Amino acid sequence: MPSDFSDFVASRWPRLVRSAVLLGCSATEAEDVAQTTLERCLLKWRQVERADDRDAYVHRILINTFTSSRRRRWTGERPSAELPDHVTPDPTDAVVDADAVLRALERLPQDQRAAVVLRYYAHLDERQMTTVLGVAAGTVKSRLSRALSALADDPTLGELRGVR
Repeated sequence: MPSDFSDFVASRWPRLVRSAVLLGCSATEAEDVAQTTLERCLLKWRQVERADDRDAYVHRILINTFTSSRRRRWTGERPSAELPDHVTPDPTDAVVDADAVLRALERLPQDQRAAVVLRYYAHLDERQMTTVLGVAAGTVKSRLSRALSALADDPTLGELRGVR
């Protein structure tokens, strides 16, 4: 394994996992998606190194991996971080707020959710987003605009802001 790949993984792992969570994965699914993404990057590491924008290239792989994982039709067991008999409620406001934000993101269509995650969590600019999503700049702007409008109108998020 190239040492520059190891450095890349160490620096990008948390961001990739969090991006997958924000796309709609559970914490354990997010780690699986991030791991699969990095496996694909390792197999084509020379292409990743030659990419004009390495982060955009890797996030494109992450989006494709996430999308592919949602196409599966298997309905068997789902991995869980906690067993049902060991679940302890967390009373902190931060957890409730994070849950409300994740639920609001889940209500967005997948293309809008991906745009929000890439822009506001992965901090990709418009040019990078067009590369990752494979769409025109105007499409990126309209997806973000529609997503932000839907989030602004979301009643759960309104309650967090104190708007009733």
